[in-house]
Amino acid sequence: MIKHKRRKRLLKLLAEHQSVTVPQLVTWLSSSPATVRRDIGWLAERNLLTRTRGGAANLPQKVRGLAHASETFQNNMQNNAERKRGIARCAAAMCDDGETIIINGGTTTFMMAEFLVDKQLKILTNSFLMAERLLTTSENEIIVPGGKVYREQNVILSPFDNDITQHHYAAKIFMGVYGVSLLGLLEADPLLIQAEQRLINQAEQLVVLADSSKFSCKAGLILCGLGRVSTVITDTHASDAAVQQLEQNGVRVVTVEPEALPPDAVPATYGNVFDSQLEALYQPEISH
Repeated sequence: MIKHKRRKRLLKLLAEHQSVTVPQLVTWLSSSPATVRRDIGWLAERNLLTRTRGGAANLPQKVRGLAHASETFQNNMQNNAERKRGIARCAAAMCDDGETIIINGGTTTFMMAEFLVDKQLKILTNSFLMAERLLTTSENEIIVPGGKVYREQNVILSPFDNDITQHHYAAKIFMGVYGVSLLGLLEADPLLIQAEQRLINQAEQLVVLADSSKFSCKAGLILCGLGRVSTVITDTHASDAAVQQLEQNGVRVVTVEPEALPPDAVPATYGNVFDSQLEALYQPEISH
């Protein structure tokens, strides 16, 4: 097993067992004790695991940094994945070649990338994962705002009001949200409110991607009222009452059937963010 794949396998084994010993890894990885110890040392230096006497263990959640944030994003993406995929395909179909669109960070919006590969769009996104995926798989023009990368949210946020966002105007903004209610779009993270409001102000139509679970999510922050929302794309599991309430408030509602994921969709199609982290860490080593 080559070095890179062996270390990825080691991390996955650690995620499954929480702690492992060197003899266990020797058996599971078909490697020598010296090789296993070197791998543990290499990964520990990069804060991907912690050394223990005779083996390795997962880092405590509060110090796992990007690794934990990436795993959290990956897990969230798998929640209601079939519903999200159907919604993402419908959203991408609303994009016409030549348009400028905005896409915010989120698991459902990230799934749009698969269906934008053959488009010719100018896309402003504050999701560095979305930007990376589209740059490597499509010919779309990609624009990202300047600012700080927030690992837990997987977005780029600027502390300044006069960032690049104000110079771009889009026909549509596609936005995932924490929840949807009669009060409007709900957000649980105050860090995101200002940045997302700034993005909303730069688009003509606001299209919300919200699987049916979002109608029962409660949060203390209101991103915007329903009067600003043009369309909500949800799935057929949404209740009639929820749909009717939105329509009575002037919101167009599109319901779509959940779409089965292709084989191995999460690691192959959407990308394993945790693996991407390890890929990034490998770049200096490869260059030498």
